[in-house]
Amino acid sequence: MPRFVKKTLIPAPPEEVFRWHARPGALERLSPPWDRVKLIERRGGLEPGSRVTLSVGAGPLSQTWIAEHGPMSAGRMFSDRQLSGPFASWDHVHRFEPSGDGCILEDCIEYELPFGIIGRTLGSGFVRRKLESAFDYRHRVTASDIAAHFSRTGDKTMRILITGASGLVGTELKNFLSAGGHEVKTLGRGASADIQWNVERGRLDQDSLEGFDAVVHLAGANVGERWTKQHREDILESRVKGTTLLCRALSRLKKKPQVLVCASAVGIYGDRGDEELDEHSSHGQGFLAAVCRSWEASCQSAIESGIRVVNARLGVVLSPRGGALKRMLLPFKLGLGTNLGSGRQYLSWVSIDDAVGAIHHALVTPALSGPVNVTAPAPVTNREFTRTLGRVLFRPVLWFLPWAVTALPLMLVLGEMAREMLLGGAKVLPHKLEASGYRFRHPTLESALRHVLGRRGRVEAAATVA
Repeated sequence: MPRFVKKTLIPAPPEEVFRWHARPGALERLSPPWDRVKLIERRGGLEPGSRVTLSVGAGPLSQTWIAEHGPMSAGRMFSDRQLSGPFASWDHVHRFEPSGDGCILEDCIEYELPFGIIGRTLGSGFVRRKLESAFDYRHRVTASDIAAHFSRTGDKTMRILITGASGLVGTELKNFLSAGGHEVKTLGRGASADIQWNVERGRLDQDSLEGFDAVVHLAGANVGERWTKQHREDILESRVKGTTLLCRALSRLKKKPQVLVCASAVGIYGDRGDEELDEHSSHGQGFLAAVCRSWEASCQSAIESGIRVVNARLGVVLSPRGGALKRMLLPFKLGLGTNLGSGRQYLSWVSIDDAVGAIHHALVTPALSGPVNVTAPAPVTNREFTRTLGRVLFRPVLWFLPWAVTALPLMLVLGEMAREMLLGGAKVLPHKLEASGYRFRHPTLESALRHVLGRRGRVEAAATVA
């Protein structure tokens, strides 16, 4: 029977690492973003008899995977086995062994492929590579997430409210904070939200906001589509009206939250060529810059009431689960990736894990307030981004196409949105984040792309223990 083992030293006690795995959000944090894995149902925790049901995608198909937890020793190990799913058999033991001031995290899997000798002959190498990529990712996330939480042991766990929790950043943030031991509630319009609000009608039950230590406001209409007159109004209203409604309600509370982290965007700087920009730089021109100015100004009532407010100016967040990178993947995988326009415009990007990490850092760093650029310290031109993504995917790029071939169709289809968001750019630097002590998980574009796409570099491959 094939056997896969992965070991990593985690700089935290085994009991802490075990508790992290047992909390809500941990399983979602461990699911590689390049795989189509969705949690359908969870019954119980890690104790024997508990079950997890997942939907696992492969190409255009999906399959249900039901796993049941078996023997467990609190703080030292737990196990699960497949009841039904893609493997003929699957037995997985997670061990947490003390090692100095930390622990050795070990994943040991014994499995059998379906279809007997045919499955073993055709699929063994593929499955082995998938396991290596997946568990490289899982162990990196485990180590980084626990380090981020464990380094703040002096901070008590918080009760945190999130708006926009179903979005790309909000989903990951909720899972990250929940696995870290914080109590997380959501504010939204859908039935799944813990607290309901209606921005259009100005409805928000103020009493439901009592008792939160922190609020993260990420809600807003999608900017990544053609800006019709109606959609421009929706973009502006969802941000300005929603933020104003929330901040006024927070300012009237008997016990106000200590901090509000409100999303903003690097679009506030406009199209600035290769000028280096930080939080002290002037605002730019254009629709996005105007929206961001109004968005940030809408926090004024919270600031005046004594709440510490951080305006997180997010760059392009990189994740194959959504946003710009998800849209790019298919053409790049087909060998049709190319520069947009001249390719000289700057792209200020940030990995999804650093977007989440920076927001967490803002929540627990009392000295941080006002505008904060949430971008990696190494912005790149569109041409550099294209070539790096092609290299990570091991695909050619059509770098020789003229400006008219790549820019004009975008302008015709997407109009002003294409001009501001795709053909313009800004070189934005995270000076305040770095000065406040934040350490980036993925400071370079290639490291970020390899992490979120599961493309192992030479160093990563050599470090795997199997």
